[in-house]
Amino acid sequence: MLYVLPFPAIDPVLISVGPFAIRWYALAYIVGILFGWWYAKRLVGSPKLWGPGGAPIKPIDIDDLVVWATLGIILGGRIGYVLFYDFARFMAAPAEIFAVWHGGMSFHGGFLGTVVAMVLFARSRRIPVWSLIDVVAPGVTIGLMLGRIANFINGELWGRATDVPWAMVFPNADDQPRHPSQLYEAALEGLLLFLVLRFFTHSQLRLKQSGFVSAVFAIGYGLARIVSEFFREPDIQIGYFSGGLTMGMLLSLPLVLAGIILLVVVMRRPMGGA
Repeated sequence: MLYVLPFPAIDPVLISVGPFAIRWYALAYIVGILFGWWYAKRLVGSPKLWGPGGAPIKPIDIDDLVVWATLGIILGGRIGYVLFYDFARFMAAPAEIFAVWHGGMSFHGGFLGTVVAMVLFARSRRIPVWSLIDVVAPGVTIGLMLGRIANFINGELWGRATDVPWAMVFPNADDQPRHPSQLYEAALEGLLLFLVLRFFTHSQLRLKQSGFVSAVFAIGYGLARIVSEFFREPDIQIGYFSGGLTMGMLLSLPLVLAGIILLVVVMRRPMGGA
């Protein structure tokens, strides 16, 4: 028998009062949105990060964006999960689409939903779209980190079978020691990507170069997710595609490509170009 780390038995429900319960997963979303709101306001409100002329966005714009972004995250994340990960099941029981408390959210869907929300909001306020995405993207990483930690607490989205010393047996899976891939994703997609983006937002007036931070986020997340997928067990209803690819990899490849194209376009523009 391989030596494995014990899986921490943390109750997925943080607080329960009668029929009402607050789950770690829901708390991750709430804290992630609040942090993203606070951090975006910090970036917008720091003149030294923007140079002459300051930010093209006002802190009050970030306040008003929160509702739009929240709707984009929830609607996009749920629709993305339905379309990308379990379409047949939801078509057989359409009412389950609205049962979000049963779980099932897609980052790529939430990402697209949030981008659409930000584009619509930016146009309504006549704000540069890429500048808005630039200040929102860094805070998203902390939400991703918290979400993956919540996945770990829930004992879901576990990793592939392995013999590494830090392997764990997930109660909801089987008796095989597995990678705690949720924690890998929390570190790569969350903490590491946040530090990378913070470096760029606080150096060489990159926020003045609209779209630069957005491009780095797209490339960074896509690569982090692809690497993590090598350790994560694919969804049972989907499995592997040709060549050992997973759905997470296939959805991340276009994101990396789009980020590279955007980065090339941005670098060819003069500083401050829209």
